[in-house]
Amino acid sequence: MTVLRTSMRNFFAHKGRMALSAVAVLLSVAFVCGTLVFTDTMNTTFDKLFAATSSDVTVSAKGASDTGETTSDNGKPPVLPASVVGKVRQARGVKSAEGTVFSTSVTVVDADKDSLSPKNGGPTIVGSWNGNDARTMKITSGAAPKGPDQVMVDADTADKHHLRLGDELGVISAVGTHTAKISGIATFEVTNPGAAIFYLDTRTAQRTLVGEPDVYTNVNVTAAAGVSDAQLKKNVVSALGAGYRVQTAKETADANQKDVEGFLSVMKYAMLGFAGIAFVVGIFLIINTFSMLVAQRTREIGLMRAIGSSRRQVNRSVLAEALLLGVFGSVLGVGAGVGIAVGLMKLMGQMGMHLSTGDLTIAWTTPVAGVVLGVVVTVLAAYLPARRAGKISPMAALRDAGAPADARAGRVRAVTGAVLTGAGGCSLYLAAAADKAKGGSLWLGLGVLLSLIGFVVVGPLLAGGLVRVLGAVVLRVFGPIGRMAERNALRNPRRTGATGAALMIGLALVACLSVVGSSMVASATDQLDKTVGTDFIVQSDSGQLITPEAVKAVKSAPGLERVTEYKMTEADYTTPDGKTLKDTDITAADPSYATDLRTKTVAGNLKDAYLPDSMSVHEKFAEAHGIHLGSKIGVKFKDGGTARLTVRAITSSDVVIDAGAKYISTATLAKYVPADRMPLDQMVFASAEDGRQDAAYKSLKTALHDYPQYTVRDQTDYKQALKDQIGQLLNMIYGLLALAIIVAVLGVVNTLALSVVERTREIGLMRAIGLSRRQLRRMIRLESVVIALFGALLGLGLGMGWGATAQKLLALEGLKVLDIPWPTIIAVFVGSAFVGLFAALVPAFRAGRMNVLNAIATE
Repeated sequence: MTVLRTSMRNFFAHKGRMALSAVAVLLSVAFVCGTLVFTDTMNTTFDKLFAATSSDVTVSAKGASDTGETTSDNGKPPVLPASVVGKVRQARGVKSAEGTVFSTSVTVVDADKDSLSPKNGGPTIVGSWNGNDARTMKITSGAAPKGPDQVMVDADTADKHHLRLGDELGVISAVGTHTAKISGIATFEVTNPGAAIFYLDTRTAQRTLVGEPDVYTNVNVTAAAGVSDAQLKKNVVSALGAGYRVQTAKETADANQKDVEGFLSVMKYAMLGFAGIAFVVGIFLIINTFSMLVAQRTREIGLMRAIGSSRRQVNRSVLAEALLLGVFGSVLGVGAGVGIAVGLMKLMGQMGMHLSTGDLTIAWTTPVAGVVLGVVVTVLAAYLPARRAGKISPMAALRDAGAPADARAGRVRAVTGAVLTGAGGCSLYLAAAADKAKGGSLWLGLGVLLSLIGFVVVGPLLAGGLVRVLGAVVLRVFGPIGRMAERNALRNPRRTGATGAALMIGLALVACLSVVGSSMVASATDQLDKTVGTDFIVQSDSGQLITPEAVKAVKSAPGLERVTEYKMTEADYTTPDGKTLKDTDITAADPSYATDLRTKTVAGNLKDAYLPDSMSVHEKFAEAHGIHLGSKIGVKFKDGGTARLTVRAITSSDVVIDAGAKYISTATLAKYVPADRMPLDQMVFASAEDGRQDAAYKSLKTALHDYPQYTVRDQTDYKQALKDQIGQLLNMIYGLLALAIIVAVLGVVNTLALSVVERTREIGLMRAIGLSRRQLRRMIRLESVVIALFGALLGLGLGMGWGATAQKLLALEGLKVLDIPWPTIIAVFVGSAFVGLFAALVPAFRAGRMNVLNAIATE
């Protein structure tokens, strides 16, 4: 009890100093718990949604996916004949069966030809209004569609785009464009998954989405009383026979949930990874806090030892303080985590996915995991300072309190840091020299880990030299004040090294990702410049296929020299080595594609691959299956016949664009696949007549005005779109890394605050001999700046090394250009100085308010 009382007294005596460390624990635990609560809530929400929207048994075509989405290459959903509905109704245990039609390969536009598709990447769904939808949607305005000139829209989409009853909409599908006026608005009675949903009557949906009457994409079956879903499925399968996909409500819900879980798992573990980084940074803050508290209580601890306290009691006293800190910070962190989860739900609502707080799911494991993790990390971080406190001898009571006797880094630290850093450097070298990306990535991961730990260990040794250099460049211009700030930063290299290391981790990751992202953009841009010989690329950013009408519009645009269609489908291959490869991609394009994309060949001429019954394969595929020029490959086309194609060209596998493609001509594909089953174009390439690029660009945009789902880009636009995509991903990662940097800033604040307390008497003496409050505050701010710049210098240097090594591995995949984003690196370095200034505001303000006489009297 004496140890606990002592710990409680010390904890509350230094509660101000403990607060910042508690905030670090709080933030880290909050991020972990918030991630778990948010993903659990998402799972609960989607479980309810899929359970509500799934009929007892669903019958769909064999070609439909488990989630019922469109899978046909021709842009139309796989369908069932209307006779299937009658057969299902005759099966035992069936209460009702209703045929429905829906498609996700559609675009809906308003009267101004503006797309109504969600901006958050959610699907656009057009289907027939049916009883199953009536269970989850309530018509709140107008009426359900009853003719070809009527369409109903969900309330969220209507509100977002200010749609009203009577407004005209256009539904663009692979069949064509159908116009109708809004007859009703329906409101979700379950969570809106972020989709834009439109309803037509059944006959109109059949003609608009499929182009033929008396077909359905699904049959929704309801079981009679007392009949289980499993038994109903057996009865339906018995009535229909083979050739159909039949799923119970649970199977349909599980398939949909599995699809969602893939995305949620990636998001969950990515966020937990960043929370782990914040925990690591928080460890430095906690170690610094307790190290400085132990140093400042040297005399106190020496007196405790002199009156009979054992080393174990002193050790336990410090660890008990850490335990209190961990419990306090973790409990608050769990509560903050729930708040973060609610905030993320609100953010998802702004993006179109409305999550109800009524579905908020807090599993018992979440708070337990948060508290245990926070407490364990805090106690482990305090172990070394506690061990150091236990070694303080009773004679320390006779000495002045101050910096610990072992502040100067010893030989063990120097040797250990050098070995770890050297081992990390060797691992990074082996990664850069690897000839296979998979093996090199293992060396890269090891090199990152070892070099990071090595820099952390050797940081105090580096602090002496780097702080002097930074002081000479940054601080000397401030005269004596700058020199004093430099000496304060050098006074305890271990403390400066640990504080800088906390900032180093976050900035190292920022620098690494910046180099990788910039190199990816530069490499792709270089590939575009070297290989793409077309002026314009037409494609859908949402992945929709290009309809024949849109292709005609492109070809009708004036000022074009040539237009190239580009299709992809699947086929079963029979290779010369006797192997059969199922569902393998094959690319069909017009012969002009050999000019539009200047792909390197290692054998033959790529233009010959577009001859009748000819094809190309890539180098690795040829080596794996013993293929050479003139080899025959059996190709069974999806939805078509079987061909024996002659290999006329072997392309290099060392490319980025169309890597691994196997080319044939569209004429060869048309020979073996019926016209009504031909895949639609994925992209269309166009080249302008000489000197008419600007005019052709404008004419293409005008020609596709009625098709807002497609985007026309010239090479400059395409490069910018690529840069924007990578930039958005990096910005999201930087946002998550901001948590670690915030914790690191708290570390700088805490270090300065405790340093000011440690130097109270010194500050009083300096004030007594003429140092003004303004000069004192400036000295502390400059000390903070140089510590922040020290951490930034280490982090940016280390991160650029990681990024350059990672680019060597990307070069094995064709991304061969190393690009250091110097503006970003310089901006981060300069920004670190402002971070240091910000971190010093409160400690400098408190130091400036010290009473001179009281400060001098402090022991």
